[in-house]
Amino acid sequence: MTKSENKAATVSPLGTKPSRRDAARAMRSATEYLIATRQAERALKAGNRAPSFRLRDQRGVEVTSETLLRNGPLLLTFYTGVWCPACDRDLRAFESLRPSVEALRASVVSISLQAVAENAKTHAQLKLGFPILSDRGGRIAQLFGVRWCIPEVLRDILRNSGIDLPRLNGDESWTLTIPARFIVDRAGVIAYSEINPGQFGRYPPRNVLPVLDHLHNLRTASPLEVTTPEIQHHSTRNTQR
Repeated sequence: MTKSENKAATVSPLGTKPSRRDAARAMRSATEYLIATRQAERALKAGNRAPSFRLRDQRGVEVTSETLLRNGPLLLTFYTGVWCPACDRDLRAFESLRPSVEALRASVVSISLQAVAENAKTHAQLKLGFPILSDRGGRIAQLFGVRWCIPEVLRDILRNSGIDLPRLNGDESWTLTIPARFIVDRAGVIAYSEINPGQFGRYPPRNVLPVLDHLHNLRTASPLEVTTPEIQHHSTRNTQR
């Protein structure tokens, strides 16, 4: 086998799901670049007003933040994509946590830059009970400060790993979301934020429950019992290479 043939044999064909090794290699390269740029530090924090949104879920049905917040606080997680194993684990963990979240009269929603059809596949594969919304082009992710553009050198690594972002996301922008979690209260203010450009060191998903419990208690307390809420901000920054 020639050198060029050997190289071609090790590249995952575009359009197929990358192997775990290929995906891990691509994510490691992207993580190192993202940490170095310190883009995560520009994301919205607790106390900021959350951008409103109107996006389509995995069925193509329009969902608005206004409608969701009428029912209670919103636990919002930004999802990188189907080719990211750590991100899939995150969604599964939030699905396990969903009954506890809903018991506190809050709702879980994920936002992804993937096209609606790809989100539908992810939703079915992971058996989720909460929606994945398609932020095609990343306008909402940009407003939250968690959208970043992949440089050309990393695009080659992704392509050679079989990760075809233009096909998955339905545009040619080569952008992704930084893994992030937000809790938005009913007034539209961020009560909790967690930004993690790395694939390790994320807080356990259950860490969001005390914040939701606090917001729930504020909602059910009598006027004489209401106190000023303690706004929480968490930002994890993975420095592992």
